[in-house]
Amino acid sequence: MENIALIESFSEFKDDKLIDRVTLMAILEDVFRSALKKKYGEDDNFDIIVNPDKGDLEIWRNRVVVADGEVEDSNQEISLTEARKIEPDFEVGEDVSEEVKLVDLGRRAILALRQNLISKIHEHDNTNIFKHFKELEGEIYTAEVHHIRHRAIILLDDEGNEIVLPKDRQIPSDFFRKGDNVKGIIESVELKGNKPTIILSRTAPVFLEKLFEQEIPEVFDGLITIQNVVRVPGEKAKVAVDTYDDRIDPVGACVGMKGSRIHSIVRELGNENIDVINFTTNDQLYITRALSPAKITSIKLDEENKTAEVMLKPEEVSKAIGRGGHNIRLAGQLTGYEIDVFREGVEEDVELKEFSDEIEDWVIKEFSRVGLDTAKSVLEQELEDLIRLTDLEEETIREVVKVLREEFEE
Repeated sequence: MENIALIESFSEFKDDKLIDRVTLMAILEDVFRSALKKKYGEDDNFDIIVNPDKGDLEIWRNRVVVADGEVEDSNQEISLTEARKIEPDFEVGEDVSEEVKLVDLGRRAILALRQNLISKIHEHDNTNIFKHFKELEGEIYTAEVHHIRHRAIILLDDEGNEIVLPKDRQIPSDFFRKGDNVKGIIESVELKGNKPTIILSRTAPVFLEKLFEQEIPEVFDGLITIQNVVRVPGEKAKVAVDTYDDRIDPVGACVGMKGSRIHSIVRELGNENIDVINFTTNDQLYITRALSPAKITSIKLDEENKTAEVMLKPEEVSKAIGRGGHNIRLAGQLTGYEIDVFREGVEEDVELKEFSDEIEDWVIKEFSRVGLDTAKSVLEQELEDLIRLTDLEEETIREVVKVLREEFEE
């Protein structure tokens, strides 16, 4: 047969472990039927026999013998004279099976067949890869740095699959070189065209949760459950844990002796400061624990509006707010409450919202976001700290400080 060159095309793929024999045969038949339709207009009267193991292929066209001069459809019918050239004893009305040589399809058709075949097999591979990684969404995965770009790192796993770690899914302190192994969570898998795009993340809260499962046996076994995780990647995280077994100290089990159990997690996350706290349905106690290491004097809750006014001694306020306002922000995210901090024993203080006629609302909200709700809470901070804590310009902060000082000088 004149099919050797084309057979070599699919022989390259027949041992691919992602393609079983039945699937490969189906792909080959589909490709050849497309070519037959293009040449003959239809393919329902063709039989295709594929044997990928032997690298063999046969195509047979079935037609009905009609009297000479009565052929209306040359694809479905054959004249008696032409039929007897194949077999001399054919009669009108009988079926004729004639082998179609690949050379009959034409050179351009054969080249198109090869390209179509390769495309179909790659499409099949990509579908399998997509399904495989779709099942791994939310799971930890490790791959090797292959190429470093400005906006992303391209990774390859042991199977040669390409995985993307975007810049915004990297911990700020992350620094990788080509050949380094990178651990993260499979965040999303999408088909763009026919190619799967696999996104890895090291900043997602679920990555920290899965690290707990990986490193702490009681979490893996389900003796300790993780109720919530909030993070500022690379800076600080809070993890609320619980257990149904009163004999287990969930916080102690997660942290380990002198932090031995959590140390590897902290190191993986670029020395991210991780607070592990006991979960409780008592909102007041939950907020108290969430604001650790600050010691709370009292809390006033508005459960309907999900707000909490927390009273602290002046020396505890900075602990509650934390560097960059991370502690109070994460405590709010963990508990679901908007937390306002007030200093105990501070007299003649004025809430910032009272200055709304002189200070714009968005500026007041930015100070409130980091726990600075009163005039004195702002004035007690150094200018450099206010710049670091908020997203405000230095000029804006100086104007606010000037307005607040004038209030107390009066």
